[in-house]
Amino acid sequence: MEVDMLGSAIEAFQNMASLERLGFLSFGVIIGLVLGVIPGLGGLVGLSLLLPFTFNMDPFTALAFMMGLQAVVVTSDTIPAVLFGVPGTVGSAATILDGYPMARKGEAGRAFGAAFSASVIGGLFGALLLGVSVPVLRPIVLEIGSPELLAICVFGLSLVAVLSGGSPLKGLAGACIGLMVATAGDDPQTGTLRWTFDSLYLWDGLPVVPLALGLFAIPELADMAITKQSINVKGAEKQNVRFGQIEGIKDTFRNWFLVLRCASIGSSLGAVPGIGASVIDWIAYGHAARSEKGAAETFGKGDVRGVISSESSNNAKEGGALVPTIAFGVPGSASMALILGAFLIHGLVPGPEMLTKNLDVTYTLVWSVAIANILGAGICFTFANQLAKVALIRIGILAPVVLAVTYVGAFQGSRQWGDIYALLIFGLIGWIMKRLRWPRPPLILGFVLGGLVERYMFISTERYGADWLWIWRDFGDGNVVFAPYVPIIFAVTLYGVLAPIIRGYRARAKANKTASKFGFQKAAINPDFFFAIILFALFAIAFGISSNWEFGARLIPQVVSVAAMIFIGWLIMSAMFVAPGEKADLGEEGIPGRGEGGAPAQSDVHFDISADYGDLPGSEITRRVITYFAWLLFFFGTSAVIGLLPAMFVFLLGYMRFEGKEKWGTTLTVATSIWALSYGLFHYILIIPWPQSLLGDWFPQLRSIPWANMF
Repeated sequence: MEVDMLGSAIEAFQNMASLERLGFLSFGVIIGLVLGVIPGLGGLVGLSLLLPFTFNMDPFTALAFMMGLQAVVVTSDTIPAVLFGVPGTVGSAATILDGYPMARKGEAGRAFGAAFSASVIGGLFGALLLGVSVPVLRPIVLEIGSPELLAICVFGLSLVAVLSGGSPLKGLAGACIGLMVATAGDDPQTGTLRWTFDSLYLWDGLPVVPLALGLFAIPELADMAITKQSINVKGAEKQNVRFGQIEGIKDTFRNWFLVLRCASIGSSLGAVPGIGASVIDWIAYGHAARSEKGAAETFGKGDVRGVISSESSNNAKEGGALVPTIAFGVPGSASMALILGAFLIHGLVPGPEMLTKNLDVTYTLVWSVAIANILGAGICFTFANQLAKVALIRIGILAPVVLAVTYVGAFQGSRQWGDIYALLIFGLIGWIMKRLRWPRPPLILGFVLGGLVERYMFISTERYGADWLWIWRDFGDGNVVFAPYVPIIFAVTLYGVLAPIIRGYRARAKANKTASKFGFQKAAINPDFFFAIILFALFAIAFGISSNWEFGARLIPQVVSVAAMIFIGWLIMSAMFVAPGEKADLGEEGIPGRGEGGAPAQSDVHFDISADYGDLPGSEITRRVITYFAWLLFFFGTSAVIGLLPAMFVFLLGYMRFEGKEKWGTTLTVATSIWALSYGLFHYILIIPWPQSLLGDWFPQLRSIPWANMF
């Protein structure tokens, strides 16, 4: 087998060395880098676009073309994550937590250097894992059942206790919000409609794209628009991005063991079907936050190790995700499902044949992933100096441009008007959560894991009953097997949840050792306290409504409701029962949400981006907040009248000229350039079916003209 593997690897490399295949691989890499930079787009959109063009290619060229794109999307998505605080794809969400603060401190180049070098090392590690472990991992992957997958998902959710810094209970409650939102739609087990509010849009559930952009993009742009500061607020003009990249590369090699650990996490979890890119970077980030020295004080505030951990894991997962796709025909992610489609188009059958007769094709994928990562990182390094200059763009230009792209990106969720509604609603929720210091990453993590948790819990309870929790389990063949994985994972999970809360209690007790007893104090009446009360009431109502559903439909909503009421109730009680002389935890000097669960109030909340409005008077802040959201509604209203793409041009003109106070020459140049680029990309290349507008209803003949079919 070793000789066959080596010979096949050499043969695959020779196949890849042709100019034609390298050309298509490079073209795929360029497309992937572009898609990664644009929020809302990603590997799924790109692979869907490329798949029809591979019909007449040979298998080696087709797979090199597609893997060139897929392998680097999570390399370039670092750029908007660092510069804008907006995830280019869900795989870069954790990168925001430290990359964006680094950009605001004038260290965008260093963040890029660390991210790109960690990405290429992680990608090569994933390719290496794929190259040597496909035959070895086959029996291991087959041992993983729904109980183990459920336990892994619950473990991923437990990381919110770390991702929430000094607010573990808020983090756990936020994860419950995400889980509950994920249950919206037509229940796959019973057909029950849950939380659809008589809207057809919600029948298939809420797409992750508008939710993620709403929670992160809208609040960050709001703070920049309110303070009228550009992204890089400290020393942007003086920073040497090229030198910063070198420093970032040095950071990666200084933390080489962290890179290897997180790359191992990414490639290993990537090989587990259903885990997905949206979870892996959070798990790696949580691991780094727990294991790195001094992480509790620096992570979330611009620590380069946070960028390294996220980026090394999300690139490594691509090689891991190919393992179940090749060996078992089970896609390791949604993007891998399209790669699997390419297999079938070209007559390749996943399974034993890919490890024997078609081993050269398998190693073509290995070389494609490796070469694409090197090429993609090289391009990003080359142009990072130009990309970092985006941080110098005036907010009057930058905010409308990013908002316009965000609107179109959010529309990629399901290509319905509901995507824009969801963007605005979760944008407002995200801004409120940010101002109240409720961590947002746990909500997105709970949402992306919600479908998996429900599926695995339903299968586990239906298949094994309560026995799925036990060490001894009958797999259906009459043999009782010793399977301790679930109890072990749950034990680690329980420790991860309780440890930060217990540490908080101990720290509080140590700081207040003179107090002899706890007393009852009237809770701090502030927006944060009311927010907690409202959430508690909503979960109680959800529990009551779901009681009338069938078992399969109410299982997760009721479990989540009970857990959320425990966490939020604990949070509320911690604001009411405090040691004599202390302040309630839900408010500190009028700033709500700093510390709970007995944890001492802190000067800042880790793992979330907080903006300070400085010396602006309250009336001015209120005016600017209303103005910002009014512009968002203006974009939405104009889109309903004349169409989303034409409204983009009107919005760009209006915001830059009247809100940004830009000159007409600059306004027209920027607006025309951005609109023309969007028109070519979205209307002609991606051929997006735009939402219907009133103008199209009034003049239906416009919809029959290809170049004008945008109304």
